[in-house]
Amino acid sequence: MNPTAYTPLKVNPQGDYNIEVSTIKINEKIVPTMQDFSGTIISAATPYTILERSLFATFTRFFANQFSQVPQVKPVVSPFGVCFDSTKLPSTQVGPGVPNIDFVLHDRNAVWRIFGANLIVQARPGVARLAFADGGPSPKSPIVIGAYQLEDNLLQFDLAQSR
Repeated sequence: MNPTAYTPLKVNPQGDYNIEVSTIKINEKIVPTMQDFSGTIISAATPYTILERSLFATFTRFFANQFSQVPQVKPVVSPFGVCFDSTKLPSTQVGPGVPNIDFVLHDRNAVWRIFGANLIVQARPGVARLAFADGGPSPKSPIVIGAYQLEDNLLQFDLAQSR
């Protein structure tokens, strides 16, 4: 995220921190969804980002199409869907060379970019998986941003100003 960008922050009655994600982009291309992500939860207690089932299906299919140069392999762990041949993953200074994922927030200039090491997990030797999980048809929120995607990101919560 742009270090000077802020997004409105709400705390629901259960104590969850909520932000608005207006659009999801993969490789700078908008993922075609018809959902409202205004209640996106930030949760360090959730290991990986969880997406509502229909969003997860669209998201993983779109990601796989944007990353077609690396062969897919059979998924090894449920509820994670897309797995790749990790011996074919390109490498960069910030982890695997995979398409960036952008959560465009309340303002198109406020973007939370997730890349490389925060996107791919080594599931077993030779198999890497996308670090997003299927949350089923009725999760707590359409998107719950988990600890793996929060790693190595500095988030500052200004509760007094709700941002």
